[in-house]
Parts: sequence; C-alpha cells; structure tokens
Amino acid sequence: MTRTRLNELYFEWLCSLVENEEYSGGQSYTELFRYLHETEFIYSIPMDANRFEDGVDLRYRFAYECGHDNRMIASYLDDKPCSVFEMMTALSLKCEEHIIMYDPDFGNRTSEWFWNMLKSMKLDMMSDENFDEEYVKRAIIKCLERRYTKKGKGGFFTIDNCSCDLRTVDIWRQMCWYLERRKQNG
Repeated sequence: MTRTRLNELYFEWLCSLVENEEYSGGQSYTELFRYLHETEFIYSIPMDANRFEDGVDLRYRFAYECGHDNRMIASYLDDKPCSVFEMMTALSLKCEEHIIMYDPDFGNRTSEWFWNMLKSMKLDMMSDENFDEEYVKRAIIKCLERRYTKKGKGGFFTIDNCSCDLRTVDIWRQMCWYLERRKQNG
C-alpha cells in the first residue's frame, strides 16, 4: 500500500467517525474536513499537549480497527504533527467513550460533540457548497491563537455564563465545564 493511499483511507476513516446527516443537513463537508486535517494543531497551554497526543494516537486506533500494521502507520502516517481534525475527532471520541457522556438511550454521540465544536468555531456552515478557504483559515487561526471571546465563542467550546476566561484554560477543562453545563441545563 502506498503512503498516499493509506493517508486517504485514514482521512476517510476519520470522516466516518464524525459525519452525521442530522448535523450536516445532508451536505458534504469534505473540503472543511480536509482543510482541518491539513492544518497543524498548535497549542500554547502546556496541558493541551495531551490533546495533541490523543490526536496522534488515533492513527494507531485506525491501524487496530482496520487491520493495518503499526510499522506502516509509523512510517506513513506518524511522520507529521497532529492535525486540528485529528485533535477534534479524538476529543469527541474521548468525550463519548471515556467521560460519563455515553448513554445507550442516545446511542453514539461522537459526531454531536464534534459538530458542537464546529458550531462554536463558527465553521458549521462551511459545507462544500459554501466553503470559503480564507474564512476557514481565519477562524482556525483565531481559535488556535485563543483570540476568541472570554466565553469561548470562536473557540472549541462556548460556555454562556462562565465566570472564567476560557482563553486561559486548557481544552480538556473547557470541555468538562461545557459538558457539566449541558447536564445542568438538561
């Protein structure tokens, strides 16, 4: 298998984890997902290194679930930094699988957590039909550089009535506070 083919299979696998007609309105978001996947996840708060590593670890989950050799993954996929798409997908999976959010009555909500982040970043309208590369680029930079509002609008999580400036808090803590607010609000 070639490097190019493995990378494409991996990208398709990532997409399959977060695509959902309910949130996409039946539209394709391939261009946005590809742009997110081609953009390096950078961070300024040291604890966010864990989010970077979670994204990289997805490559090995892909290998396990799809029957690929880890040596091939190490050679062909693990030669670049974590992408924004990988980080967001890994965080969505952690939210669903490792935090108390899993509820069999609702089924797998990985895509819900992912799309909530897109909405907070103001990227949820960037379907292939509406894709604006400059807009997407600015939104991602604004998010990664933490130039969003104190309440998180423009970042990965928006939390109304939050007493803390989310620009100063690691992504994991933002997510936990966001989920706690969701539980409180039913």
